[in-house]
Amino acid sequence: MPSLVFLWTDVLLWILVFLTVITILYSRKRRHLAEPWKRVFRSRIAVGSLVVLMSFISIGLLDSVHFRGAGSSSSGEVLSLFDLMVSGLRERQEKTYSAPFATHLYARETVQLEDGTEQRIFPRLVHGGSHLEEGESVARDVYLTVVRSLLQALLLWAVLIVLIAAWRKQEGMTLRQTISLWICPRCRVSLGVEPGFPWATFLWTLLAMLVLAVTAANLSQDYHILGTDKVGEDVFYQALKSIRTGLVLGTLTTLVMLPAAILLGVMAGYFRGWVDDAIQYLYTTLNSIPGVLLIAAAVLMLQVYMDNNAEAFTSSLERADMRLLFLCIILGVTSWTGLCRLLRGESLKIRELDYVQAAQAFGVGHFRILMRHLVPNVMHIVLIAVVLDFSGLVLAEAVLSYINIGVDPTTNSWGNMINSARLEMAREPIVWWSLFAAFLFMFSLVLAANLFSDVVRDAFDPRLKGKL
Repeated sequence: MPSLVFLWTDVLLWILVFLTVITILYSRKRRHLAEPWKRVFRSRIAVGSLVVLMSFISIGLLDSVHFRGAGSSSSGEVLSLFDLMVSGLRERQEKTYSAPFATHLYARETVQLEDGTEQRIFPRLVHGGSHLEEGESVARDVYLTVVRSLLQALLLWAVLIVLIAAWRKQEGMTLRQTISLWICPRCRVSLGVEPGFPWATFLWTLLAMLVLAVTAANLSQDYHILGTDKVGEDVFYQALKSIRTGLVLGTLTTLVMLPAAILLGVMAGYFRGWVDDAIQYLYTTLNSIPGVLLIAAAVLMLQVYMDNNAEAFTSSLERADMRLLFLCIILGVTSWTGLCRLLRGESLKIRELDYVQAAQAFGVGHFRILMRHLVPNVMHIVLIAVVLDFSGLVLAEAVLSYINIGVDPTTNSWGNMINSARLEMAREPIVWWSLFAAFLFMFSLVLAANLFSDVVRDAFDPRLKGKL
């Protein structure tokens, strides 16, 4: 029987999901928190980018539920729920490189014919295009698959629209009028409905994501849609597995960074004097150390520890997960100083306001003033910094892995894909699809995160209140 495996990053990621749900429920009951989020969800850019982000997050969460011995003949192998869902991509392995949608290997090989002679040819792939007869058109088969996928996505989209409309039907409207209102924003004028949640943007973006997902799922059953790497592993599978690594680094690093940044930043601005001097000295000293050297030293120390205590890790996945978690910790330790400086400046301003001065005059304790008056009034800066830092941390992983001080080489990540693509780009013929796949997925995630964070920043910035 399969047994659950609890990796540290899995546990922390699901704790973060739980805290996010609690925060959402708490914010809905607080008007000063609910109003900015309402402005966010009235933005078409925010809603469209959120649909894309939720697609990435869904894959990352499915890849964060691990089993031992599930769906495998080897009882010691650890697989995720996502691995079980895409088992075909994981198991269909070729001999070596093959181009996207190819039916033959990318390089010639010497093959001995039946008559004993040798000939250099492009051998046929074991899995890619194996359903096609020799000489059958790949383009025609791909075209028919895309058309079939489009019809399937449209049918699924229609079912989802009906289910959502039945759940969120506009008061005083029929189901048909509600769907028409959502799909066609101009219908609001004729129906006399005030602008609100941009359902049209949400639904059309959802359709685009469904078309991409269904098309990729159907095509990947018969082809390697992004080719294969040196050992014949599907590049599309690698890019999908790398999503979890990007999400872990972009989110768990925040958990490490926030407590120190908020506590020290608010204390420095509120107490001033020697407390402020000590905290400034601390983050100034830390900023003077080159971040890359500090990360490299920490990662190498961890590597030595793991090599000397190999018996502490029951599988290579747990070993790689420990390095990923340690990288999140060291990135958090080196990245809290910027937010701390911002919070210090804001706290210096807030401590001079009348309600803080009145609380001090009435003898309210310092801790209570910090928790009730300062921290809540700097949370908009914290939220803005978190959403803006996410994309930077995803890109940081790619840079660190490129110089071999990032995640473990056995961990699927876009940085490792880019690192391995260095030699592939120098060979003849050139192997470009690994680099393209990493760039495409990283660009999509970072772009969606940046667009969403821009709207969040504008909604929570007090200086822009009432202008959105």
